[in-house]
Amino acid sequence: MISQFNSANFHSLCDQLATTDADLKKIIDTYGYPPFWSRANSFESLVHIILEQQVSLASANSALNKLKEQVQELTPGRVLLLTDEEMRACYVSRQKTAYIRYLAEALLSGQIKLEAFSDLPDDEIRSQLTSLKGIGNWTAEVYMISALHRADIFPIGDLAAVNALKRVKGLPIDTTNGQLLDIIDQWQPNRTIAAKILWHYYLSTPRPSLIKPPA
Repeated sequence: MISQFNSANFHSLCDQLATTDADLKKIIDTYGYPPFWSRANSFESLVHIILEQQVSLASANSALNKLKEQVQELTPGRVLLLTDEEMRACYVSRQKTAYIRYLAEALLSGQIKLEAFSDLPDDEIRSQLTSLKGIGNWTAEVYMISALHRADIFPIGDLAAVNALKRVKGLPIDTTNGQLLDIIDQWQPNRTIAAKILWHYYLSTPRPSLIKPPA
């Protein structure tokens, strides 16, 4: 069964987690509910997440906006018409240019069909996306969370979510992923909601610049 959240049940799912985890409850009590944070199930959204790899959110937004200015509508066909020089002028690195082109070609060839994702299980979506060069687990998971609203995903490779988890639980910096998963798995079947609460905490408290991990 595909587990999803939506704008209608989002707060109630937050409340459910708060009844079982006092630390998550404290975040909500202090900072309110996290924003819904939703993106379209689209090529543009995947490009945006690729641009967010290893850079600040502001830098990724700048690159996305420059791309949209260049092509007006961000589609696979239009992006493939851009030269290396035009991509660089949009603040897109050579490596990410290659990743975006691989994605565009996969969509145009029918290798990947985003419109079919709504009916596929999480593991199948992850498998299809990570088969593409430049898309790893983090990119696939953030896409499933933000564009497909899958409710039970925790992006263990996301530094913001993991650092927030360590802070709210008072864990040492060298806590292993295995130890973190012991906590995270207690939030099933709403691990995505827990991640969103932790992101909200991270963004609401003093912190270093948000840097994303590799794909």
